[in-house]
Amino acid sequence: MNLEKISSHGLQEWSKVADQAKSRIETRLFIDGDFTDAAGGGRFDTINPANGETLAAMSAGMPEDIDRAVAAAKSAFKAGAWSRIAPRDRMETLYRFADLIDEKAEELAVLETLDMGKPIGDVVAEDIPAVIDTIRFMAEGIDKIEGSVTNTDHDAMHLVIREPLGVVGCISPWNYPLLMAVWKIAPALAAGNTVVLKPAEQSPMSCLRLAELFVQAGGPAGVLNVVNGLGETAGKALALHDDVAKISFTGSTEVGKLILQYAGQSNMKRVALECGGKSPQIFMSDLPDLENAVDAAYNGVFANMGEVCSAGSRLLVERPIYNEFIERFMADGQHAYQPGDPLDPATNMGPLVDRGSQQRVLGMIEQGKQEGATLHFGGDAPRGLEQGAYVNPTLFGNVNNAMSIARNEIFGPVASVIPFDGPAEAIAIANDTIYGLAAGIWTKDINKAMRLVKNIEAGVVWVNSYEDGDMTQPFGGYKQSGQARDKCLESLKSYTQGKSAWFRLSSD
Repeated sequence: MNLEKISSHGLQEWSKVADQAKSRIETRLFIDGDFTDAAGGGRFDTINPANGETLAAMSAGMPEDIDRAVAAAKSAFKAGAWSRIAPRDRMETLYRFADLIDEKAEELAVLETLDMGKPIGDVVAEDIPAVIDTIRFMAEGIDKIEGSVTNTDHDAMHLVIREPLGVVGCISPWNYPLLMAVWKIAPALAAGNTVVLKPAEQSPMSCLRLAELFVQAGGPAGVLNVVNGLGETAGKALALHDDVAKISFTGSTEVGKLILQYAGQSNMKRVALECGGKSPQIFMSDLPDLENAVDAAYNGVFANMGEVCSAGSRLLVERPIYNEFIERFMADGQHAYQPGDPLDPATNMGPLVDRGSQQRVLGMIEQGKQEGATLHFGGDAPRGLEQGAYVNPTLFGNVNNAMSIARNEIFGPVASVIPFDGPAEAIAIANDTIYGLAAGIWTKDINKAMRLVKNIEAGVVWVNSYEDGDMTQPFGGYKQSGQARDKCLESLKSYTQGKSAWFRLSSD
């Protein structure tokens, strides 16, 4: 049932779909075109964070399973059934893949909600459409990747050819299980590579179905493999594997640093990292519309339960509008996100991904209070939802950039408002962080906006908007937020390598 048809589902229908889905969850690994048990027979539980229910005992892939998956991917790459087919043929397979995702949107959406707690309305309206758009965009780019002929002397010809890398290892996060996986596998596949995907252990279910749909769309066996497992075993083995040409990782900065080490310890494979963030939004006193700016402020930190690497959680507000900004945020933002059953389309805030995340976020909130920040609302777990890992939307004021809530990535629905005086101080505060993923600027002065854009250390900067854009926009950061660029044509090119071919021509 495609996206258009399921957009009108209510809670009763989604509950029925969820019950059906829970009875047929696939728990095995997907290697060489088919499902298979983990070699060691190990298991780990995947939990519904909305109620603590164990959904399934998933096969726990170990290094020997990574070896099997990489061998299948390497064999498929060498055989050329994917890497050497005509670009238009590869394109058509990916188009069919996107169409199948649309056709199976109902089951994919409910798996996403059960496994991660994401509100079903968000999955249907945002995540699944973005998954489809990403695959179609990368498919369209397949025959747009060009080599070059350089200008050489008369008796020579020089070609620069773009070729796929080989086997690509992908490690995806749990906050957008399908979308972040597809941001990696779609450009890798479009470029002609084969893939081994290790999804986050907190939310592996939808990615297994994704791999099955790729084969149903005509993808050759071994081209897309999925190995469930823990990061410290399966993920580490994938990053260390000598037959993996590139590892693409989205997750914490701490683990990103380990991935770099593993690449160096093994075959010096290419590494693409998209790691943490502590993104500032800068609200100048001359901003064009305070109401729109405040809407963007609370949406930028409360959406997806705050579990967004680019969440605009540091709200830098110029002093002349500071009090008014706080007042409007409290009036408009306090009740904009209501925790509830994620299977209810009316719910726009689900639980955090697990109980450990809930306790960590609540602990950071307590630390913020102890450090002297003013708690304006939230700061606790909602009543009546004690079985789930919920945290209420939270607003702190009178924060300074030395406080833990301003420096650490909380990954929860916690906003910190920091006052400042003038652009120079705003830039200094914005850049006083190890991260550099994203930033927002609010001003109607184009000169001021350009000066801020030039001086802020971030890979993505929005002006008078936040979390806006389309598939042409590179997504990735500076500093310890990593160096990958997702979405965009640049992402597709990053899964290729250049080969120089120099021809010496005969003189006749």
